[in-house]
Amino acid sequence: MAQTSTVQAADDFDSTPTRLFSLDALRGFDMFWIMGADEIMHALRDSTKSNFWTVIGNQFEHPDWNGFHAYDMIFPLFLFMAGVSTPFSVGRELEKGKSREQLMLRVIKRAFILVLLGLLVNNGLKIQPIADIRFPSVLGRIGIAYMFANIIYLYAKELWQMIWFWIFIVGYYLLLKFTAAPGFHPGDLTPQGNFASYVDRTILPGHLYVPYPGTKINMHDPEGLFSTIPAISTGILGILTGTLLKRKDITANLKALLMALFGFAFIFVSLIWNLDFPINKNLWSSSFVMLVGGISLILMSVFYYIIDVLGYKKWAFFFKVIGMNSILIYISGHFIKWSYANNGFFQWLGQLVGNPYNAVVMAITLVLVKWLFLRYLYEKKTFLRV
Repeated sequence: MAQTSTVQAADDFDSTPTRLFSLDALRGFDMFWIMGADEIMHALRDSTKSNFWTVIGNQFEHPDWNGFHAYDMIFPLFLFMAGVSTPFSVGRELEKGKSREQLMLRVIKRAFILVLLGLLVNNGLKIQPIADIRFPSVLGRIGIAYMFANIIYLYAKELWQMIWFWIFIVGYYLLLKFTAAPGFHPGDLTPQGNFASYVDRTILPGHLYVPYPGTKINMHDPEGLFSTIPAISTGILGILTGTLLKRKDITANLKALLMALFGFAFIFVSLIWNLDFPINKNLWSSSFVMLVGGISLILMSVFYYIIDVLGYKKWAFFFKVIGMNSILIYISGHFIKWSYANNGFFQWLGQLVGNPYNAVVMAITLVLVKWLFLRYLYEKKTFLRV
């Protein structure tokens, strides 16, 4: 019998018979777009040259600074779902009698592992000078934000969790509006002048991600330490959503409706806030937290209603296979040459189709190769878990 991996990822923290099928499916839907579906959209844009596919393809690239594209949803949705799993995992352990201190140590350990994995993804296994290392990472931010959100869950009642949600994003807003990097006016939100990037440049070792134009001096990191503060609120919102989903005194239909209503309300607030504090993934601005939080709530509502309430599950199996090994497929590209397998199996098909659509075909088959690998692991009940 195949052995299940003993390493468990934060996204699969809710490994339990009571886990939501819709949560696994939505996680898989999220990861689908960065395991190669984004490249399908880019290939369609570049091959067809049509206005329609140009608009769609551009949505799968991040804006340079302010603004929002669909691609910006992937990271915060993942963190939101890590929070949704908390009441079903950490909450269940509390109900079983585990102490808060024991669970806090587990949460800290998992955050530490994710930070280390993030360093590995960024820098590989080679030993290099500290100045050449990039310390901030997607997995690192997930780990740190997840850790603080879970500590708040362990020690604060639901009302105080809501209060902490607002403390982080309002406090962050006030800090960035009334401070700036030295030499810039208060409230400067440019890459060079904003206070969050200045703090990262000052205290973080190694190098940041974004250089000053025309130089090798880096000025900003989209996964920087200071901008992780509002990301904690993204995790808390997921926890509050998970608490709602776990309640037994509310009907499933009402849960779905409440998530959708709150989702639209959050989007409305984000658009108002955007007038003064622009929606900006690079800074994880407070308006960005509200926007992606609203969209996450709506997506969770739709997936939950269709899959767990109405019971239509078969269509979502494709995404569930991805969602059950989401950390693995995220980091795999840094250690597995997927293009070799794709070319080995399907290069003939791309050649058969020919230009300009061979790139589209090869992008589709690349996703297929990865999915078949994940399906094999799923059937063997082998999952990478932190």
